[in-house]
Amino acid sequence: MPRAAVLGSPIAHSLSPTLHRAAYAAMGLSGWTYEAVECDEAGLAPFLDGLDGDWAGLSLTMPLKRTALALVDEVSELAATVGGANTVLLREGCRYGDNTDVYGIVTALTEAGAAAPRTVTILGAGATAASALAALHELGVRSATLCVRSRARARETCAVGRRLGLRVETTELDGLERALPADLVVSTLPGRAADPYADRIAGACGALFDVVYAPWPTALAQAVEEAGGVVVGGFPMLLHQAVRQVALMTGREDVPVEAMRAAGEAELAARAAGVR
Repeated sequence: MPRAAVLGSPIAHSLSPTLHRAAYAAMGLSGWTYEAVECDEAGLAPFLDGLDGDWAGLSLTMPLKRTALALVDEVSELAATVGGANTVLLREGCRYGDNTDVYGIVTALTEAGAAAPRTVTILGAGATAASALAALHELGVRSATLCVRSRARARETCAVGRRLGLRVETTELDGLERALPADLVVSTLPGRAADPYADRIAGACGALFDVVYAPWPTALAQAVEEAGGVVVGGFPMLLHQAVRQVALMTGREDVPVEAMRAAGEAELAARAAGVR
């Protein structure tokens, strides 16, 4: 019976089980299972070491994406470039690290008609910001500004930009105005951490990509939308990166995007209504 799971900490509210299980049901993969496993950085190595031949793959969320690179046998060029793997494929005793976040971001922005920015400002400098840089590079962007709490924390992500051939500047979040206006603002900050900057960003960007998917909308997303900007939430990214993961783990390309979208939206609606 093929097994898969999403690992991270905290993990209880992950939407990945809903998305992957919906795919399995629509694809007729009745023997496949997918679960959520609470796992921190220290627990990842022993978890991987304990897997048997039934396992097909793992989805990784924070804080495991960078940790995983040192624990796999082979890494895709993309995962190595961005310095993070959100996917581990298990084949014939080998672990293969890959990154589907970039695909998810590119597809989400393209789907929303926000895939041709000239100027980009990114809030945050973690693993998702690094994937955002790679996605923007694929879309033809040549430079970006990172807005962070501390410039020292942006060093790894700036290095990703250099590997991609991008010109990356940094500024502190307190000086956000120096990075505006921008065609696209990408917020990789968790929860409602970007909401205090809503007034400064609204009206100063043509489009916003906010990686948060619950609770939604954030105050930042609402402010940008009310100012006439295009808003892309975190759910489309999560959906499309999961679509790519399902394809990689099952070896099939007939992944039911709309069935997964419907299942995810229904689950989010139920949570918002207090049913879950």
